Amino acid sequence: MGAMPTPTPSDGARPRILSGMQPTSDSLHLGNYLGALVNWVGLQDDFDAYYFVADLHALTVPTDPEVLRHRTRVTAAQFIAAGVDPTRSAVFCQSHVTAHAELGWLMSCLTSFGEASRMTQFKDKVAKGQNANVGLFTYPMLMAADILMYDAAYVPVGEDQRQHLEITRDLAERFNARFGETLTVPEPYILKESAKIMELTDPTAKMSGTNSPDKGLLLLSDEPNRLRKKIMSAVTDTGSEVRFDPQEKAGVSNLLAIHSVLSGTEVADLEAEFAGRGYGDLKKAVAEVVLAAVEPFRSRMDELLSDPAELDRYLADGAERAAVVAGATMTRVRDAVGLLPAAGR
Repeated sequence: MGAMPTPTPSDGARPRILSGMQPTSDSLHLGNYLGALVNWVGLQDDFDAYYFVADLHALTVPTDPEVLRHRTRVTAAQFIAAGVDPTRSAVFCQSHVTAHAELGWLMSCLTSFGEASRMTQFKDKVAKGQNANVGLFTYPMLMAADILMYDAAYVPVGEDQRQHLEITRDLAERFNARFGETLTVPEPYILKESAKIMELTDPTAKMSGTNSPDKGLLLLSDEPNRLRKKIMSAVTDTGSEVRFDPQEKAGVSNLLAIHSVLSGTEVADLEAEFAGRGYGDLKKAVAEVVLAAVEPFRSRMDELLSDPAELDRYLADGAERAAVVAGATMTRVRDAVGLLPAAGR
């Protein structure tokens, strides 16, 4: 399913869209870039876009403070290096707009214990042995607050993530039913399909900064030689035919998909190009297109990280813009639930 047509509000203003990523690794990877960031860049043309680093969400797992600070800056720098324009879109840290935590608390007070207990993300992570703290339990309520704070008309998601929005929509409708029409109920904005990038060491598993080994990840911060080495070591199969068949030839298909999406060449044309040639030739070609795509990205990222004061100014500007919208939302919300206005507000 492709993206829905861009709506045009009756007042002529661009509809608002919001998305974020956690700073849970030292770098985003190629799957993040192709699955999210490329789409975020394009959405800036049609939407009033808000993109945030979800540093509060990252606290649900134990993290060294210096590591968290570093990863937060890296994630923000990579948003911008990918083409998100901080003068057009609000790029900010979740924690810099303190109303996120306040609205998250109010959403928690609307959610029953049983409802929260049934959230699949909590159950799955606990089953895998993750620290079962209360923050992880209430994670979906803070996520809902992130979205509802900005009156987002749409939230960009893949088709398989549509259900992740349901708790947000349920809570917004519940709030409005109890306290009057106050919050915007968001719709999913289904992103254009792009290749699902799998990890290099196990091409049956999606590339994941949390679950994939380093050798299986093409990190956007990797040096060129490291990227090339990882690609040349990618798992394929015992055959020799370069053919797109995700079931029988998962590794080769993953390499073809990476080449296709980065070079703009149809997979069928790549199959013809590499007919009669070995996997080594395919890997070399994939390495070249990956390096060509990542090099300008790395250059811009390094430039931003070499001047953290400038990067922090971008984040401060984004937070200031976000706080204006968040403040208006929270004024309505506080009034709706019966909280007394603070002096001076």
